[in-house]
Amino acid sequence: GGTLFESSVLYGFKAAVSDQEGFVPESCFIMEASTPTYGDVFGTVPVATYVAGYELPAGWKLDAAIRYAYTEGLLRWFDRWSPSVVLRVPMTSRWEVHAEYFDTFTKRNVIDVHRAFFSPGTHYMLTKNLEVGLRVGWGITAAAAPFFSDAGFGWRW
Repeated sequence: GGTLFESSVLYGFKAAVSDQEGFVPESCFIMEASTPTYGDVFGTVPVATYVAGYELPAGWKLDAAIRYAYTEGLLRWFDRWSPSVVLRVPMTSRWEVHAEYFDTFTKRNVIDVHRAFFSPGTHYMLTKNLEVGLRVGWGITAAAAPFFSDAGFGWRW
């Protein structure tokens, strides 16, 4: 089903693992799940992500992540890996822009695919704990979608 990842609800939590100290990066673990709302496959898929990064001079941030999902396909379950690197630049105390490279590839699928993307975006803090975000992106490998866009919000407590 090509519609599986285009029409789903995403939810989860994030937990701090380490603070930046010397060469040790700030890091966190994210556990989330995606439940399709339309398409050929209707199973909820849990996803585990580990993120590590550094705060750089002038408030810039450089983060890298690896995401893993054990995913149900039309014929069998398979592995989906998604590494990424993102540079975040503050424009004001509440507004930030970013540039990201991310990749997604499968292992043990009926036909394994590799899709890489470049994606600029932005987010704005409406309050101390509520943000809205927008990003667009372009595929840079043959199997990648030529264009995408996302909008959403995040809340922390």
